[in-house]
Amino acid sequence: MSSAVSRDDAFVAPPAGDILGHPKQLWMLFATEFWERFCFYSLRWMLVFYVVAKFYDGTASGESPANSVYGAFTALIYALSIFGGLAADRILGYQRAILIGAVFIIIGFVALTGDSLVSFYSGLSFVIVGNSLFKPNISTMVGQLYPQGDVRRDRGFTIFYMGINAGAFVAPIITGWIAAQNGYLKINAATLQSSGLRTVFIAAGIGMVVSLIWFWFGRKSLGHVGRPPKGKESLASAIPAVIGAIVAVPLMYLMLGKGDWLNYILVGMFVICLSILIYEAMKDGPVQRDKVIALVILFVFNILFWMFFEQAGSSFSFLAEKIVDRNVMGVFEFQVAWFQSVNPAAIVILAPIITAIWAFTSKRNFEPSIPRKFALGLLANAIGFLILMYALQYLVDDRSMIPFWTLTACYVFQTIGELAISPIGLSMVTKLAPARIVGATMGAWFLSISLGYKAAAELAEKMSAGDDGLTVASSLSGFTFSFYLLLGSGILLFLIAPLVNKLMHGVK
Repeated sequence: MSSAVSRDDAFVAPPAGDILGHPKQLWMLFATEFWERFCFYSLRWMLVFYVVAKFYDGTASGESPANSVYGAFTALIYALSIFGGLAADRILGYQRAILIGAVFIIIGFVALTGDSLVSFYSGLSFVIVGNSLFKPNISTMVGQLYPQGDVRRDRGFTIFYMGINAGAFVAPIITGWIAAQNGYLKINAATLQSSGLRTVFIAAGIGMVVSLIWFWFGRKSLGHVGRPPKGKESLASAIPAVIGAIVAVPLMYLMLGKGDWLNYILVGMFVICLSILIYEAMKDGPVQRDKVIALVILFVFNILFWMFFEQAGSSFSFLAEKIVDRNVMGVFEFQVAWFQSVNPAAIVILAPIITAIWAFTSKRNFEPSIPRKFALGLLANAIGFLILMYALQYLVDDRSMIPFWTLTACYVFQTIGELAISPIGLSMVTKLAPARIVGATMGAWFLSISLGYKAAAELAEKMSAGDDGLTVASSLSGFTFSFYLLLGSGILLFLIAPLVNKLMHGVK
């Protein structure tokens, strides 16, 4: 799952020069983001496998704690992005935030190549902090290349979005092959498997170095776009933000190992954001109050969507490794890592189709409302789990394996659901939020995703609990629960959509 967010700031024109009808700076940002996403998605597919191989001797008993680490890592990345955006807005500027973030990420990958649990957690902590400074702010800069009302802006974000998904697509394919060539999945010894996976840290770190170098030289073309706020131009002004980022690293270290604490912290942050939203909305009268109530309702359903969508990096990974028959027509073996490429590939293929469907229905005045698009997203996600349920109940062979196509189809339906919720949700926030606190409202949106990721880890942990880890029985039980909760949520939201629409007061 990848998305691009733009804040609408006072427009400062970048230096002139177009390539293929868009500012030349867009293509520099495209390549910068491509390599950062290559780095992140390389880590995403192999993280749980590395924890099991390195710290649990390759035994299935390590699956549950590996899922816990993965959930904390992904949840913290989304939660901390709020602070990374604020630091760029008020102190660093977007260019400096990206550079500092890239350095932190590279330090993180150097630490990840170490042998100890301390170096592993330290590496993940640096990556979390670095990503919070890098990811939200490079997306912001794309929006700053275009003045308000420029018809090219949406197309520019579409091009940038392709960069995100191109990096996400190629990363598992390339680094999965690299890991396999260095021992992972070919040799059963846990030490050799972890050594093979460690090469992915090296490859991903190199990708991040390329991203940093590319942006370092390319940023000269940006001119004043993304420069520090007025009065913060000196390097000394950046010191407090850098110190804050350094201090955040040990805090992230503590959170990675304390899942219960993290639950309370994320819920507390979410409640605070919602309280601010409601308080500010009530100042503006009943119409704005109703809009915020509609937002809160949809935030809750958003948590549920991502709770099940983000099984991709946890339970689905172990499912692919242990229970899915990856032999493709007797010709070759589909590597576990490559399943992570299905989602970005499906986004590239399906996004234009979904967009065309919305345009077709809009012209004929029956385009689904925002709440019903959310409901359709939940139901599409449910269909993905229904396919896995059916496979685990009726298609298990004598080796306790299910067909390859079933997990692939699940990823495709989840992508359809993502396309019905993720871009719609970002747009919805900007339309329904009180004008004074759009940033805080976007923060609440990302916190809802963060809570969904943490809940995903809790579910994956339960399915993999015990000495045998994920089994046909435990996955069937967990995915059955997932299907029925998604189905019920989708139906409920579809039914209450008229009420939510009424609260939105005509916003579409």
